[in-house]
Amino acid sequence: MIRFALATLGMVALLALAMVVGAPFPAMALACVTALVWALDKITALAAPDVPGAEFPAGGGLSITLGLLHFPLLYGGVAVLSSDAPWLDKLLIFLALSLFLGQVSNSNAHELIHRAGRWPRRLGVAVYASVLFGHHASAHVRVHHIHAATDRDPNSARLGESWYAFAARAWVGSLRAGYRAESRLRQRRGVHPYAWYAGGAVLSLGIAAVIGGVAGIAALLALSAYAQAQLFLSDYVQHYGLRRRDSANGRPEPVGPQHSWNAPQGASSALMLNAPRHSDHHAHPARPYPGLQIDRDSMPILPYSLPVMACIALVPPLWRRVMDRRAARWARAG
Repeated sequence: MIRFALATLGMVALLALAMVVGAPFPAMALACVTALVWALDKITALAAPDVPGAEFPAGGGLSITLGLLHFPLLYGGVAVLSSDAPWLDKLLIFLALSLFLGQVSNSNAHELIHRAGRWPRRLGVAVYASVLFGHHASAHVRVHHIHAATDRDPNSARLGESWYAFAARAWVGSLRAGYRAESRLRQRRGVHPYAWYAGGAVLSLGIAAVIGGVAGIAALLALSAYAQAQLFLSDYVQHYGLRRRDSANGRPEPVGPQHSWNAPQGASSALMLNAPRHSDHHAHPARPYPGLQIDRDSMPILPYSLPVMACIALVPPLWRRVMDRRAARWARAG
């Protein structure tokens, strides 16, 4: 658990110092979440074991702590971005905080919505709602985990599809699919979860308005858009080109280790709470993040770390040159 705590809480501390003190901490925060993580991923001695020991604790305490710290970081960032702070500090804080929201807060909220307890799940929903993305809590659990690697899942990218086309399709598709799934499940009983998601978004925008007026709302919208884009980049990378075959009965085969891309690098995995170990998460959605495993023989492995692959995905010709043949090989292997 030490590496997870150091990676995530270290970034929290740097971002807090960047907002309160200013230079040089905004530059340090951005350098740590980008260049330092990339460099540490290159050091094989820091790589995490593919199969963690059974002594790993659940990691719930760190996850709850990160969930609670998300809110002062988010609205502290809104306050700085809507203030008269130096423009360079604001630019660096925006980039570093957005990357934190997309890589750490998103991964942690994802962990929380999979927990069995009511309050951890509600905290995860609140984190998503604060960045205007509450419906993901329904779309991910009710749609993605059921239909991953099929055309019925808006968040599974098709072979040859660019990230830009995917993101537009997935945002609208997941919003609709999550609503339909929750509506079928509840059949008009109780308050629809989408009402809570909308209320959370309105509350978040209201807090931003109180903090910084129109500039505060603009800051929240910009941070939320950047964070959401990173979530869609993760989804795009982690399922690109992988498809479940239809069984004899016409239904897709069960989700297997071959239906998600994985990355074993230690530093970025620690920062993202093992989110790059995606195959094992689909096989065991309730397994706490410290215990997620990698099997390099049965699971597709990305050529670079997940953050690096996300950058490559922004350049479609380069992405297809790197990934299409790999995806096709896994498709042929079944």
